[in-house]
Amino acid sequence: MQLLRSNCTQVTQFSLVGFTEEPVTQGNLFLLFLLTYLVTIVGNLGIIILIRASPHLHSPMYYFLGNLAFVDLCSSTIITPKMLVDLMLEKKSIAYAGCVAQVFLFDVFGMTEYYLLASMAYDRYVAICHPLLYPLVMSPKCCFQLVTGSYLMGLTNGVGQTISMSTLSFCSSSTINLFFCDISPLISLSTFDTTLSHIILTTAASLLGVSSSLVVLLSYVAIIPTILSINSAEGKRKAFSTCTSHLTTVSIFYGSSCFTYLNPTSDSSRGADKWAVVLYTMVTPMLNPLIYSLRNKEVKEALVKCGRRQMSVTVVNEK
Repeated sequence: MQLLRSNCTQVTQFSLVGFTEEPVTQGNLFLLFLLTYLVTIVGNLGIIILIRASPHLHSPMYYFLGNLAFVDLCSSTIITPKMLVDLMLEKKSIAYAGCVAQVFLFDVFGMTEYYLLASMAYDRYVAICHPLLYPLVMSPKCCFQLVTGSYLMGLTNGVGQTISMSTLSFCSSSTINLFFCDISPLISLSTFDTTLSHIILTTAASLLGVSSSLVVLLSYVAIIPTILSINSAEGKRKAFSTCTSHLTTVSIFYGSSCFTYLNPTSDSSRGADKWAVVLYTMVTPMLNPLIYSLRNKEVKEALVKCGRRQMSVTVVNEK
């Protein structure tokens, strides 16, 4: 095995397999993904700026939402611009160093989002199940620790997957059946024993991914009976309204990522899987700010106030 490794020339770049080779379809996909990315940038930057500019949104829930918007913006930027360029090129490739960077950053922000969603679920649990303790439990210090812990978990995952990639050798093929570098197709592409890489991937999924999912699940196991026990119909409606945006985001993000990574019969070259990856990597970051702004009364009020404030400034400047 060592002799075979020594005779193996390490690849300097990978070829990427896109969605189609038809120029017209590629052009249509370029416009579609460009629009998606622009909406993602405007929506998530808008949420971040709105939260910072609106004092009444300086609460734990919006602190988490602002960080979620930042993570969505970063995770989409890691993949989409390169993919847009590739759609306009006949030969789609990425340098080995660029592939390593993409794997690292994508896994950092991907796992960070898991834990941010878990932190948001815990925030809703405390707010609904223990409202009197909410100011004490969800203190600025606690919120900071939860967000910092989310980024540290993401960093741990990114380092682990990068180490996993460094153990792989690619001799027989350097073509990735996906439109960006991800650790799963890279493991499938590797020429030699991938046991260590599988162990790292499985450990990360089990210890990091499953633990964050359990926090979300257990939070809502406690939240739903509490809401149903509220006597007032208006009280139930308000309680449910605080959870629907988060539940929608969790359903889309967890559902698409689980389909992509936990489907034992899937092959990354299949079209259905590629579109699931698109949903996970591009559509979800675009939808999150829309979900939270359209279904959230406080965010809509903040948008109206900021709009009126800007109009007032414009009128004063014109005078």
